[in-house]
Amino acid sequence: MGGRSSSPLDKHQQQYLRGQVDALLRNFLPCYRKQLAASVLRQISHELGPHEPAGCQLLRSKVSGRGWIRTCWVRGAGPGSGWMGVVESGRGWCGWARLAGEYENGGKPLGSTTLTGYTVLTSQHKYLRLLNGLCPDPSGDHAQEEPHPLLDMPKSFPLFLQHPFRGHLCFFAVTREAQCAWKLALQGGIRLRGTVLQRSPAPAARAFLDAVRQYRQLQGHFGDDDVTLGSDAEVLTAVLMQKLLPELSAQTQPGLRGAGHARAWAWTELLDAVHAAVLAGVSAELRAFQPEKNQLLATLERAIRPDVDQTLRLRARVAGRLLAKVQGPLESCLRREVGVQLARVTQTLQSTVGTSLAAVQTLLAHGIEKLFHHLRGSRSGARLSREVYSFGETPWDPELMQTCYREAERNRECLRQLAAPFGFLGTQSLVFRVQDLAQQLMADATATFLQLADQCLTVALDCRQAVQQLEKVRGRVLKKFESDGRSAQRRFLREWLVHIFLPFVLGQLEPCCKRELPEDEGDILAGCGQALTVEGIYEDVVRGVLLQRIDRELKKALGVSDMACTPDGFLDAPWDQEEADEETEAQRQGWICPRQPGSSTEVQPVCPLPPERTFQS
Repeated sequence: MGGRSSSPLDKHQQQYLRGQVDALLRNFLPCYRKQLAASVLRQISHELGPHEPAGCQLLRSKVSGRGWIRTCWVRGAGPGSGWMGVVESGRGWCGWARLAGEYENGGKPLGSTTLTGYTVLTSQHKYLRLLNGLCPDPSGDHAQEEPHPLLDMPKSFPLFLQHPFRGHLCFFAVTREAQCAWKLALQGGIRLRGTVLQRSPAPAARAFLDAVRQYRQLQGHFGDDDVTLGSDAEVLTAVLMQKLLPELSAQTQPGLRGAGHARAWAWTELLDAVHAAVLAGVSAELRAFQPEKNQLLATLERAIRPDVDQTLRLRARVAGRLLAKVQGPLESCLRREVGVQLARVTQTLQSTVGTSLAAVQTLLAHGIEKLFHHLRGSRSGARLSREVYSFGETPWDPELMQTCYREAERNRECLRQLAAPFGFLGTQSLVFRVQDLAQQLMADATATFLQLADQCLTVALDCRQAVQQLEKVRGRVLKKFESDGRSAQRRFLREWLVHIFLPFVLGQLEPCCKRELPEDEGDILAGCGQALTVEGIYEDVVRGVLLQRIDRELKKALGVSDMACTPDGFLDAPWDQEEADEETEAQRQGWICPRQPGSSTEVQPVCPLPPERTFQS
């Protein structure tokens, strides 16, 4: 582990990358502007339209931005060097200092990184095998291979952070318990950082993800994958890196010096330099676009809201005509291609979500029962307060939540195999979102229990009366959890079945339908600005017909008849623009410090204590 080395890119290469970044943004921003307009129209129409009965019975608790800070002594890449590593899972960030005192006193880090896109390995054998496959030596000569200093380090308790486009990092924890705790904290940070845009219901976040999909479809790429993990700048950087990778590999790998692991490390250092240059350029371009985006959103709001009814009527008329043109080929594609696998994909996806939520319910019930045990048997108010605090922190404790997160992983390979024929390569994103859903529901349930308990408990109640009141609260919370869990599962299945099948269907229809869309419809929509486009209405038509088939399948699987006509997405925490914006190492000015740095296995929460009155009897 160490700081970034000087860039191996010369001026010509840096200029070339700036040109690639400029070309990417020049082609992407028009898509983004269109999707911003469509997203504002969608939001306004949802606000003014009829609303379903409130489906969420639990209190909403914000997950985004909260997490744990974990500190640990580790050994770095230099022989004999002592390092202290810190990971803040809520912001998906990891940093390191040479000595603990430097960190505790607020000093600047020797190095830091955001965790988007990393994978954690704890086996040196698996990591070395990964290195061997990164940059094979065409000569096959390993006689001159010199071991990297990292590989001379102690073999016990390693944690390797591998990234497809960035330099690798390595920690060596001091105990197996610290290694396990670090792994869970790092995985939590990777997930929360990766899904920052997907968890947001804000129009700008939805518009950005739709624009990325549209931009890639214009490049001929139909199919969701994990490129949309991370902040806006990280997502566009990954898109461009995927495009550049074959060219980089062909031009530079044959000339790399060294053999074996040294050759692989040289390749990762080059990729890291390219990634840093692209990320810096994309971040600068998006910051420059931010004032225009803010002005555009305000203008769209003023322009769309007064005429929204007329706009929606026009959209409905155009959609009816487009449906008449595409319904035949569309139904044929759904029957021939999608219908064969829809039931199997639905069943596997349902099992993945269902077992994860069942684990959440079990953990929730166990936590409440533990509180009852202490309330019945302990007269120590301080001890009970600690137990209440610990219960409230359950959603942010990666060790406690691991049973729920592990259930989300069980069907990963089966889902990958079922979805891959449809061009869906986003299994990691899907698993992350199941884990997000588990954490969100646990956070909602614990917040609801603590608030209801706080409302019903008073100092006048003795221990027996307090237990009776809490028994009632437990029943109410578990019933609310079951209701919210069913609704969340239904929404999740609809959303991800669309993710899997819609890009495939659009790709199949591209030759016969998309390219023959009537031009005169565009003239009709010209007065609506970019809020309505023929391409956008066409995709909505295809999505609507696909959803009819998905809803029929879900009715069989879940026995649910009250399906909404359009997917609404998750009811998650509000979008935090600061969290979604990329913070590169060069941009970071401060050094995040925990309130109370701990030992190698100690986790420090970064959230307030429950109200003092809670559970006082």
